[in-house]
Amino acid sequence: MYYVYLLRSINFPERKYIGHTDNLKERLETHNSGGSIHTKTYRPWELVIFLGFKDKLKATAFEKYLKSGAGRAFAKKRFW
Repeated sequence: MYYVYLLRSINFPERKYIGHTDNLKERLETHNSGGSIHTKTYRPWELVIFLGFKDKLKATAFEKYLKSGAGRAFAKKRFW
């Protein structure tokens, strides 16, 4: 399975992150341990939602959509 996930910083709730992975537990640990340069400043992170896909291309396409203008509006209304 491939996962698209949304994270929110616990200490800085206005900071959000969208990503994808094939190992959700390991990736969340990486974010919270400072292993990602994009998220280490605002740790710790909490998982808001994740969606599973059988197809990697569909997962990456959905992540790309969530990072677009329309996708950000959708995520704000439905997930955050």
